[in-house]
Amino acid sequence: MSDNFEIEITNKFIVEFTDETTDEVTDDTIDDTVEGHERNGWLKKVEDLASDIAIREGCILYDIEFSSRVLRIYIDREPQASIQDCENVSKGMSLILDVENIIPGEHYQLEVSTPGLERVLKKEWHFKKAVGKKVRIKTNTALENLGVGYERWKKTKTVEHQLSAFDDKMLFFTVPEGELKIPLGAVERAKVVFELEKNNKKKHK
Repeated sequence: MSDNFEIEITNKFIVEFTDETTDEVTDDTIDDTVEGHERNGWLKKVEDLASDIAIREGCILYDIEFSSRVLRIYIDREPQASIQDCENVSKGMSLILDVENIIPGEHYQLEVSTPGLERVLKKEWHFKKAVGKKVRIKTNTALENLGVGYERWKKTKTVEHQLSAFDDKMLFFTVPEGELKIPLGAVERAKVVFELEKNNKKKHK
């Protein structure tokens, strides 16, 4: 196996909480849409706490979501977050959430993990970090409406190519026909597409 082969952290640290309050709460689902939507009050507070704890553990907060009574926290660091990092952040969040009682409603679960190899891209810094990697995007309109004139690409809403650059909220893809220039505001969903290194082959047959 090549030394450059990246290993995905799949371990999740799960803690279950029970809250005696009975307020009805609708899940604030932060899905894989680019930039998501504005966090509500309590989730924004949880996000800020998670960011502080991640930084304290030498990591950064990559993303946070709350869906189906599961609070998912994704952390990252260079070159990659470890299992121990996930555990440390999970313990720190558990202590605070147990005391602060921030999340309304009944019981919920806390999961802390890394965003994985095929990570979802939402924020501008996500795209900047993904430059040079194969990225798949889905736009909210056909590319011809975004100024793309290449016949092959006019009617499509999907691009899966190497992201050659990201600048001033614009995504640049180099394709055989030339360059595709896609505004971030037109991107509904985006993620990194994992590829095995081409040199990750057996040297001896």
